[in-house]
Amino acid sequence: MPNKKCLPYLHTLVIPFLKNLSYFYPKLNRMKTKICIAGATGKMGSHLSKAIAETADMTIVSALAKNYNQQDLGTVLNLKNIDAQIFDDIIFALKKKPEILIDFTHAEVVKRNVIYAIQEKVNVVIGTSGLTESDFEEINALALENGVGVIAAGNFSLSAVLMMQFAEMAAKHFPSWEIIEYSYDGKPDAPSGTANELAGRLAKIKLPEQKVPLNNVVGKTESRGANVEGTQIHAVRLPGFNNSCEIIFGTGAERLKIRHDAIDPTKPYIDGALLAMRKVNGLKGLYRGLDAVMKL
Repeated sequence: MPNKKCLPYLHTLVIPFLKNLSYFYPKLNRMKTKICIAGATGKMGSHLSKAIAETADMTIVSALAKNYNQQDLGTVLNLKNIDAQIFDDIIFALKKKPEILIDFTHAEVVKRNVIYAIQEKVNVVIGTSGLTESDFEEINALALENGVGVIAAGNFSLSAVLMMQFAEMAAKHFPSWEIIEYSYDGKPDAPSGTANELAGRLAKIKLPEQKVPLNNVVGKTESRGANVEGTQIHAVRLPGFNNSCEIIFGTGAERLKIRHDAIDPTKPYIDGALLAMRKVNGLKGLYRGLDAVMKL
């Protein structure tokens, strides 16, 4: 027990200290990077919202979701440490002045969200698949024009990044390859962002050889998959899959398979998404792939 004679002195010290804390903590919160998360109540967005709320350097100031308009995100997700309102339109969500928009929505809305954010001078991290090469060209030009950074990754998983790097190495030594990607039966877009990104990266090395060109296929040409930048991609949608992608290289004498499997549907992507958000401020233009960010 403290000496009774000291109690008045403790009172004069503690009360001003507590008052200073109440003044200082809001300032600390203002120092955090302000985030708007699009798709905040979805499978990936809800887990990412929780992860952002647990960081010391970021805070969610607004959220975008198809449902729950003008409701509190923390209440909807049952998370006490989030104080942000949900909006059903990007225009209203960005009125909260975030520094970064991270998008985990759907192919039909992601481009509108990204374009509007860039025009509002908000940096962007894209985790949604479905954008085309022409979309990315438009986004890059607009980002450079507005001095904004954009990071787009078909997959934020470390093992997916390594799969792509290993595949780039193999493509220099094998003449032919094809990609098979797997996802859950409710995934609407195909091919996946991972497969599209991988095909694009391999096309910069060379195009695979095809002994029978597609226009010479006898029967159902579509059974050979979709041709994406010269590579055939086969998309499987079945219950029981999260996200997997494999590339098969072949010669007349041997085969090589390189495969990424996401066992957990969200955890492999959280750390990569947080890394991208920490890197995007200060960038200008579009950066494709998580490994492009890891080198910065």
